[in-house]
Amino acid sequence: MRRALAEAERAASAGDVPVGAVLLGPDGTELAAAHNEREATGDPTAHAEILALRRAAEAVGEWRLTGCTLVVTLEPCTMCAGALVQSRVARVVYGAHDEKAGAAGSLWDVIRDRRLNHRPEVVAGVLEDDCATRLTAFFRTL
Repeated sequence: MRRALAEAERAASAGDVPVGAVLLGPDGTELAAAHNEREATGDPTAHAEILALRRAAEAVGEWRLTGCTLVVTLEPCTMCAGALVQSRVARVVYGAHDEKAGAAGSLWDVIRDRRLNHRPEVVAGVLEDDCATRLTAFFRTL
């Protein structure tokens, strides 16, 4: 999570919402890291999770990220939750809960929806205070 927090700082420095993500391979090695780039790219899909998934898939040479773990500072939204299910990651670890848009248990639970063919394990609240503090500080400056 500390590596994801470092990515979140990069997003904040660039004027974007401080969300960072790291995708780990089945053996725990880092496959990809990313931070929000919506402001920098003008791309509404440039969330940290999506960018990390894209980069990891490119690194391993396929879209199936079986056995991988995504670590992210903020609970994934519905778009990111859907992408995580589709990519077949094994586990999603997140820091701060997102009561307004979270799709891993807070507002919705897309990731563990029993109607879907793949349901990653979810580990919530890792370094939650550190993750939430960065987000709160960012939004206070706006």
